[in-house]
Amino acid sequence: MTSPAKGAPGQAGAILALTGPAYLWLTVAILLPLSAMFYFSFLSEAPLAGKTGEWTLANYRAFFEQGFYGTLMLRSLRLGAEVVFWCFVLGFPCALVLAKSVKGRWREALFLLVILPFWSNALVRIFSWTMMLRGNGILERAIDWVVPGRFRLDIMFTYEAVVIGLVHSYLPYMILTCYISLQAVQDDLIEAARSMGASRLTILRRILLPLSLPGILAGVVLIFVPVIGSFMEPRILGGRNGTFIGTVIEDQFTAVFNWPLGAALSFIMLGCVGVVFALSRLALGRRG
Repeated sequence: MTSPAKGAPGQAGAILALTGPAYLWLTVAILLPLSAMFYFSFLSEAPLAGKTGEWTLANYRAFFEQGFYGTLMLRSLRLGAEVVFWCFVLGFPCALVLAKSVKGRWREALFLLVILPFWSNALVRIFSWTMMLRGNGILERAIDWVVPGRFRLDIMFTYEAVVIGLVHSYLPYMILTCYISLQAVQDDLIEAARSMGASRLTILRRILLPLSLPGILAGVVLIFVPVIGSFMEPRILGGRNGTFIGTVIEDQFTAVFNWPLGAALSFIMLGCVGVVFALSRLALGRRG
């Protein structure tokens, strides 16, 4: 019989063989590019095409000295919070129905509808919303057919259009993460609560929401982080009203070619997101 001490090296080698390629890929694809961008953020100009940049903190000082960047950061944080809120309001009931009400082939069909947006290119989805939200578009014509001459829907190039496009893009993440958590809630627990006289609202508030909190938080992270730095949806759907910190960072890399400033703004944005999640975790810990 092999003792645990003798088997430990072999087990560690197996774990390393299984997880090593994944960690190597993360190092090459994520850690090294981030390290390069962090290095660029402290230079006066990107060391490209034979140029040599000097060490400086001017890129980080620009964020604090120019109120424009701070305003855009707050606007982006607000956008992320609103998109997360609407994804939860729309996604949690859908996940609850999928997990506890629908069975068999109907569940498979609804799951197909949930993941269907992932089968098309993001640009296709965004430009489809331009045809829906513009004046005299598909949605306005449909409303005018039901209620002639009552409503004019022309919200293209507005903040609301950006929110609609982002909610449509990230809603499946909230549905899927909440569904996984709700599936783990035993039906016997819900039946026991009903037998003791608990109403549906009480079951939702005291059982389903607390037990599905890990899935909700996972959905919040998966949605909030990319929405803060999004630039494609705001640029296409928002027009002049679609200027956020993500669009400014994208301009620094593609239009202005000021990579050091773009890198500095990216890491400041990353730090702001980290502070938001740290405060949220602290508040949840105190509540728990």
